[in-house]
Amino acid sequence: MPQTFLIAGLGNPGRQYEHTRHNAGFMALDVFAEGFSPMWNKWQGDKGLYAKTELSGNTVYLLKPMTFMNLSGYAVRSFSSFYKIPPKNILVIFDDMSLSLGSVRLRAGGSAGGQNGMRNIIEQLGTQDIPRLRIGIGPRPAVFEGKDFVLSKFSSQESPLLKEALIKADAAVHDFIVNGIDAAMTKANAK
Repeated sequence: MPQTFLIAGLGNPGRQYEHTRHNAGFMALDVFAEGFSPMWNKWQGDKGLYAKTELSGNTVYLLKPMTFMNLSGYAVRSFSSFYKIPPKNILVIFDDMSLSLGSVRLRAGGSAGGQNGMRNIIEQLGTQDIPRLRIGIGPRPAVFEGKDFVLSKFSSQESPLLKEALIKADAAVHDFIVNGIDAAMTKANAK
C-alpha cells in the first residue's frame, strides 16, 4: 500500500554555510533530489524549503528546514503535522563528527547523540522513534572546537570521501522508502 514519507536534510541556510560539514544533510538531500528534479517551494514563509516527488508509488516530500540547525524541529513538526506523516515515515539526515568521513549510519530511533538539530526534532515530535541517517564528517582534529569544526568547509582532499558518503546516503534513502527501515539498515550499516 502506498505511503507518504518525509525526508528532512538538516543544515544551515545562507551562502556562508554552503559546503560546510554541518550542511551534509542538505547535500545528501540534493543528491537524492537530482534523480527527480523536483520544484522547491517555501514552507510557511521562511521555515523551510520543500519539494514533492514519487518513488515506487509512494509520495515523498523533501524538506530543508531554514530555521538554522538547532531549531530544525519546528519545520519538521509543522510539515509532518500538516501532511499527517507519522514519525516512522520521517527520515532525518544530518552530520555526525563521531563517524569518520565517508561513512553513514542508519538507525530507527534513539537519542540525539549530541546533535542539536536532531534533539530539537525529538523535542518537537515528542518521540525518539524517528529514523535518522548520520553522515560521517570526522574525526575532529584536536585543534578544532566542535562548533568551529562543523562550520568548516570540506577540503579538496576530502571531496572523494564526501562524495562516497553522499552516494551511500542516496542509496539508504531509496532503500528506506522502497524496502523499509530494517532492510535499509542492514544494507547501509554493512561494513
